[in-house]
Amino acid sequence: MKSKIVALSKNEDFKNLLKKKKLSNKYITIFFGLLENKNNEKLNISFVVKKKQIGNSVKRNKIKRRLRNIVNEGVKKISINYHYSYLVIAKITMLNNEYAIIKETLFQDFKRIK
Repeated sequence: MKSKIVALSKNEDFKNLLKKKKLSNKYITIFFGLLENKNNEKLNISFVVKKKQIGNSVKRNKIKRRLRNIVNEGVKKISINYHYSYLVIAKITMLNNEYAIIKETLFQDFKRIK
């Protein structure tokens, strides 16, 4: 089965999203908004984990894998708005907490985005 998730690729897309709406909790910050020239059949989302905050590549990649897995489950279980593009920035608290708790928190945040 092909994934319905596509990452942002252009620097200008990242800059435009940082100027749009923002939603934050203790694990992540989500920037979201409408971007031009976007395919509405796929979910346009990128994950950012800062090197200065988190540390080495093993930790950063673990967080990105967790986030990707949560979003893949979210696409199947909850209704995520495909018209928006998302930029998810992880925080250090995500590294030491349980997967299930993080997943519930993120699902609640994605449900709040309309």
